[in-house]
Amino acid sequence: MEIVPIPAFTDNYIWLVRDEVSGETAVVDPGDAAPALKECESRGWAVSQVWNTHHHWDHSGGNVAMKEATGCTIFGPAAEDIPGRDVALSEGSELQIGDHVGRAMEIPGHTLGHVALVFDDAGIAFVGDTLFAMGCGRLFEGTPQQMFRSLQRIAELPDDTRLYCGHEYTLANARFAAHAEPANEAVSSRLDAVQKLRESGRITLPTTVAEERATNPFVRASTWEEFARLRAAKDSFR
Repeated sequence: MEIVPIPAFTDNYIWLVRDEVSGETAVVDPGDAAPALKECESRGWAVSQVWNTHHHWDHSGGNVAMKEATGCTIFGPAAEDIPGRDVALSEGSELQIGDHVGRAMEIPGHTLGHVALVFDDAGIAFVGDTLFAMGCGRLFEGTPQQMFRSLQRIAELPDDTRLYCGHEYTLANARFAAHAEPANEAVSSRLDAVQKLRESGRITLPTTVAEERATNPFVRASTWEEFARLRAAKDSFR
């Protein structure tokens, strides 16, 4: 699968997913339809699916416009109010692009119905706002216990799984990780690399499960209580 990032709003990423064999194209979390449609038009790609990880407007606000423009089928979590949804996703639900079959994995915490979209054969997972590179989402709806378990579920995927999240937060997250784990040389090294990427205007995603296990303090927490302490510290970190 070919995956293309589309910057949106201040720091969002919309992801285009293209199956090269069939020519099918999906759009992941289109908070704004305009940049997604523009990118697809420039590439000559016809969108047939929209995949939502959760209901927040900056991830689903462009759904209806995408459907009106393309006639696409909209997939989204069953437990949330997803604009224009045609197919409801719960734990284990399948979605397919070309010959690639993915599955929904429920990862509540940021929102209660949040799902990840996992393509095991391709080693790819779209994790929305649950896990960020070196960080995690705020607990808008769920509990620390839920979020801790959701992060552990993502971290249980194979090491080389590429993780595509919804925002460019890596530099801020890396700075907090260096504060939380000052003796972690992997964090220090990654902070330097991320700073260089951002200084040159380059994207820091995708990340991998292995990278997050080594450098993400929220993934590395051993208990939900430790996770909750870190999340509270991050909320007030400047």
